[in-house]
Amino acid sequence: MGHISHAKALQHPIFKTVSKAASNLGLDAYVIGGFVRDFILERGHPKDIDIVCVGSGISLAKEVSKLLPEKPSVSVFKNYGTAMLKTGPVELEFVGARKESYQQDSRNPEVENGSLEDDQNRRDFTINALALSLEKDSFGMLLDPFNGVEDLKQKTIRTPKDPDITYSDDPLRMMRAIRFATQLDFIIEKDSLEAITRNAHRINIISKERIVDELHKILACQKPSKGFSLLHKTTLLPLILP
Repeated sequence: MGHISHAKALQHPIFKTVSKAASNLGLDAYVIGGFVRDFILERGHPKDIDIVCVGSGISLAKEVSKLLPEKPSVSVFKNYGTAMLKTGPVELEFVGARKESYQQDSRNPEVENGSLEDDQNRRDFTINALALSLEKDSFGMLLDPFNGVEDLKQKTIRTPKDPDITYSDDPLRMMRAIRFATQLDFIIEKDSLEAITRNAHRINIISKERIVDELHKILACQKPSKGFSLLHKTTLLPLILP
């Protein structure tokens, strides 16, 4: 577990506000996912920030809104237990830490409340499971249980758990792996690539809209041909573009 401080990443005043809101509610909160990944890769500051807290993400979003001078409106997505708010150019999404278990025929998981570790465990890739603490005493501390920082250095896409489980649980992750490899110019680690090929047929349970959305993201990359060659290699291509 890397306990390096990345307080530099959290200079935007919004992070202090979220930290205070979490402390008011007695919750632990963390920045997780793409924001942390892109900061470490020095890809500029993304405008989308994902906050995970141990407790209710919806209550935390409402508390943050209360503390902001403009009292932004909070959009609540009850079924997902998530809430969103915009402040200036920044969009924050709040979610409670979750533990998931999937059923074979659906990508809608049974969800229960979990710890930060549970939440990092259910993430798609090690590089997206990096979290920065917003707690007052450990503000900016990096929590990296799967060696995601090392994978960023090695330019590798790897799943936190057994890749067969990660891809079978949510087959859209196979396309996301290819999209990140294309976007960041990373390689998909060998076990993961083989697991995508083994699970390719499961892409059929994913809605067309979500597949098209990932395809568009691959097409928007600097070198979409890399993505298409991976889609071809893993046998996903004929399944999504018959």
